[in-house]
Amino acid sequence: MALTDCKIIDLPKISDPRGNLTFIEGDRHIPFDIKRVYYLYDIPGGAERGAHGHRKLEQFIVSMSGSFDVILDDGYQTRTIHMNRSYYGLYVSPMMWRDITNVSSGAVLMVLASEVYDENDYFRDYDLFLQAVREKGGV
Repeated sequence: MALTDCKIIDLPKISDPRGNLTFIEGDRHIPFDIKRVYYLYDIPGGAERGAHGHRKLEQFIVSMSGSFDVILDDGYQTRTIHMNRSYYGLYVSPMMWRDITNVSSGAVLMVLASEVYDENDYFRDYDLFLQAVREKGGV
């Protein structure tokens, strides 16, 4: 997989003076069925999250509140995406290392995942991730 496979996806936004509404439907707004939803919150200032990759898992990351940066790395190049709107999300393909940094106070990050939790799908060591990328031929 390459960085070009990862992209911002605009979500439906229904504007209303009483408050806006956005929704996400798997296989319609994002390119996979949603099998797991989790969210990160109460992240201490200066803390970083992520620092891992996935073999097969696809993710869609949304800033429900506040802001943060997602640093994506396909083993050959990196790209930083600033997330600060609840009406778009970041699609993250498999075989992508990700770090989450610059998390604002009170931020809430929601992640939709294509699979249930499976520890065997994780790369937690960057060098092992790079080795797997090179073995697959990468970009």
